[in-house]
Amino acid sequence: MFTESRRAQRHALSRWAKIRTKSGALPRDCLLIDISDSGIRLHADAFEVPDDFVLLLGDQGAGAARECRVVWRLGFEIGASFTDTRQGFARRFLSSTG
Repeated sequence: MFTESRRAQRHALSRWAKIRTKSGALPRDCLLIDISDSGIRLHADAFEVPDDFVLLLGDQGAGAARECRVVWRLGFEIGASFTDTRQGFARRFLSSTG
């Protein structure tokens, strides 16, 4: 039997976001697949996502920019943890986006 070992509950969604690299290039589109207070899973097939990046979550204001670090890669899917700290972020983000 499978036992969930994640620290934070995941919330599935399908929403566009942007990845901003530290190189100063223009932000690139990605599809946010799920989110939790500790990280995200996303799909990015048009470019190589660097190990460290900033995730921009649409029109949710300055609080919706999160610093991330890639934890795993599988094809075009990427799992990343948030490297900044904001407790309860996933719940607030989901409630503000409907």
